[in-house]
Amino acid sequence: MNKDLYSVLGVSSSASENEIKSAYRRLARKYHPDLNKNDPSAAEKFKEVSCAYDILGDKEKRQKYDNKEIDAEGKPTGFGAGFGGGNYQYSGGNPFGGGSAGFDFSSIFGEDIFSQFGGASGGFQGFGRTSARPRKGENINYTMQVDFLSAARGDEKTVTIQGKSINVKIPAGSENGQTLRLKGLGHPSLNGGVNGDVLITLNIGTHPYFCAEGKNILLELPISLKEAVLGAKITVPTINGKVAVNIPPYSSSGAKLRLKGQGIKTKLGQGDEIITLKIMAPEKKNADLEKVLKTLPDDTIRTF
Repeated sequence: MNKDLYSVLGVSSSASENEIKSAYRRLARKYHPDLNKNDPSAAEKFKEVSCAYDILGDKEKRQKYDNKEIDAEGKPTGFGAGFGGGNYQYSGGNPFGGGSAGFDFSSIFGEDIFSQFGGASGGFQGFGRTSARPRKGENINYTMQVDFLSAARGDEKTVTIQGKSINVKIPAGSENGQTLRLKGLGHPSLNGGVNGDVLITLNIGTHPYFCAEGKNILLELPISLKEAVLGAKITVPTINGKVAVNIPPYSSSGAKLRLKGQGIKTKLGQGDEIITLKIMAPEKKNADLEKVLKTLPDDTIRTF
């Protein structure tokens, strides 16, 4: 590779580490062979940007490249650039990322000396060939808006991520901030590893009547003074539809009623709906009601 490595990645020579990393990821995804099976030139381009990043993405190698101590293929340009007939003893550290000090070039004369560094992470194995272990592709993070009933009952929604339509199963009883992991649907690996995952964070909306407490659904039920004293049969909402409930006579505000099996159903069981009664006074003045109440005896209902 005789090209300028910064030009290969499309960045300036003063680019930051993050700028170099970002440019590499963008180009690697663009030219990844798995995504360009009908374009034979993509594999060569992918190799080119990978080799460029192997040097510029390593702080020590980048410095040596900038100082012209190594070329665009990672080969030494000064001492050690050729091994024609000398018996050289290299006493410094391995310039390609390995840890072998005091390496005797004459002991492997005629062999691929860079194979000695094959175990180095991100190093070279031969000229211009990377030996990095296969790495998992990057995950994709996504936030999904989910209404209260869909989260409580469970649902399936289709979302579009990176141009792909994905069916997402929302488990019953999902909580706000919960993350769902869709394995293998993230970015492809850049060097033969498994794909990344899609991580979906649920943002669950509120409901005008209900709130959840574990597997139970809570509902505050307004009732009139007449319904509280005489009792009544009232139709109330649940997450699965409407049901009739009996309000016992002489019910107090704050009393609770339990509707069995009307809560959230999960693999661990099914919750209930818990109704809290709230007695509401008439909004408008009612002379007849006042007249009747004045005829009632003054009951002592407080203990303080």
